[in-house]
Amino acid sequence: MLPFLKGKNNEKQNIALQDVQLPEHVGIIMDGNGRWAKKRGLPRSAGHRAGAKTFRTITKYCSNIGIKYLTVYAFSTENWKRPQDEVNALMGLFKSYLEEAISDFKDEDIVVRFIGDRTAFSPELQELINENERCSADRTGMVLNIAMNYGSRDEIVRAVKNIAQQVEDKKITVDDINDNLISNNLYTAGQPDPDLIIRPSGEYRISNFLLWQSAYTEYVIMDVLWPDFTTDMMDSAIIEYAKRNRRFGGV
Repeated sequence: MLPFLKGKNNEKQNIALQDVQLPEHVGIIMDGNGRWAKKRGLPRSAGHRAGAKTFRTITKYCSNIGIKYLTVYAFSTENWKRPQDEVNALMGLFKSYLEEAISDFKDEDIVVRFIGDRTAFSPELQELINENERCSADRTGMVLNIAMNYGSRDEIVRAVKNIAQQVEDKKITVDDINDNLISNNLYTAGQPDPDLIIRPSGEYRISNFLLWQSAYTEYVIMDVLWPDFTTDMMDSAIIEYAKRNRRFGGV
């Protein structure tokens, strides 16, 4: 069973955050926006707006406490199957967020990168994605990966095709194919694998997120919907991670 933390009930810790070793790379499956809105009799779009606000808060907090890489799951390849009005609302929200992010993060030392197949988005969204990456490219602080139209199986298929093309072009041989080569053909090439993945909302699913990269990742499941996720809860998840004995298959 995966560890299950009870959100607000787990905020108080006997261990201070400054006393533990921080994970280098944290992933977050930002789940529960729709259920948060439904509980309040609001449209799902209201939940996504609330979730976007939480995203900004947690991103800045992770940067401030010294997390080096943060990967957030914003929109999966499967999310296109949702009702069209919800998809349209999400695209509008992404547009607003991307426009605001250029100025919102201008004073933050955060490098913004997008992982996933961006070709499915409108030209306007693609340009905003590119502009966010350009504006933050020279920064030296935390790397923020925003997974949009991302699916890990799709990512692995893309990597396999890239490698097959390299073999066909005689740039490499079949014997050159190993773990490192596959990792270097993923969207997260050059980055360490996630140490910790947090899933709010209480769901016990990986949901096609960083399948290759999370082979030895520690998971923390939290019984709180994403819009209600707080910095105290972030601390709780990190402290829970710090208690783990990571053996990577050894003794």
